[in-house]
Amino acid sequence: MSQDLPQSRSAASRYDTPSLVFHWITAVVVVIGFVLGPEGFGRLIKSGVDPATHSDIVWHETLGILVLVLTLTRLVWLAVRPAAPRFAMAPWMQWAARAIHAALWVLLLALPATALLALGSEDHPLTLLGGVRVDHMPLIAQSSVAGLADWGDVHQFLGDSIMWLAGVHAAAALFHHLVIKDGVLAAMLPWRRRA
Repeated sequence: MSQDLPQSRSAASRYDTPSLVFHWITAVVVVIGFVLGPEGFGRLIKSGVDPATHSDIVWHETLGILVLVLTLTRLVWLAVRPAAPRFAMAPWMQWAARAIHAALWVLLLALPATALLALGSEDHPLTLLGGVRVDHMPLIAQSSVAGLADWGDVHQFLGDSIMWLAGVHAAAALFHHLVIKDGVLAAMLPWRRRA
């Protein structure tokens, strides 16, 4: 039976340091970016407000670009990093973990992409910290996908989705730690447990 699986681990009981750093920085950046997500951004711009005058918009867009850079860097690291720890668990748990991880990866790429589609298709500027500004994105504005959806609404939906999914991910990690006690959460914690 699946409940009788041994709680053994592979030789690697923890993720490597770069994987830990990427994971936790990405998690913090996503949460802060979500909290700073401007309400009514489109209405502000359409009423003539310059987004560069709103620090929440500037921070949100900067953190969004950082999420994209972190995610692409993580994907490169994923291809070359040492083997990740493996934990014995029921097949349905392995399937659920793979599905949630895949969905999180897709969302980490889709959120910045839909933000850029929203800005480019509606001719809104991208405003970043340090006064960096891209006023027009003609490649996006003239693309065939620009008019396929209200990309701002899609972006908002995906932002809510990643927070819900991250919550499920965190709850599963806590379940592994507190109930199953198999070391799954400890493998991703940034500090080592003392023996």
